[in-house]
Amino acid sequence: MALPYENVTAGDKALGEIQKILQHFGCQSFGSMMDFENKKLIVQFRYRDMPITIEASMAGYAAAWLKEHPFNPRHHRGGKQKHEAKAVEVAGRAVYSVVRDWVKGQVTAIECGILSFEGAFLGQIMLPSGKTVLQHATENKLLQIGGPNA
Repeated sequence: MALPYENVTAGDKALGEIQKILQHFGCQSFGSMMDFENKKLIVQFRYRDMPITIEASMAGYAAAWLKEHPFNPRHHRGGKQKHEAKAVEVAGRAVYSVVRDWVKGQVTAIECGILSFEGAFLGQIMLPSGKTVLQHATENKLLQIGGPNA
């Protein structure tokens, strides 16, 4: 069984589509970068002076791909290291399409009145501290059942 997006071929094309979606939606600015050290795609944009940062883990996708396609020395030439490198390569392309479809879904939900902008991108809103709402909530254990001291 194939993992969704594992057969995409052009990640940069999806990035261009993300930019077009956000520009059409009315965003003021857009930028992206690939953090190779931490294996993640970072997309940033500004909407009505609200800064948004989306981080998408290539490592997470690569781990899912390896789970779906476990190493087997009889079927994978080049060894385990080469198989793991292929997982990162596949993830490096797939993550763009995952983010594109997620952004498209969020923007569509906003345009249709299903969600507010803040509701759709709450976890990705940048705080003055330079952290996202999700990072702040996670670090301060605000999402644990029973409150911050649970």
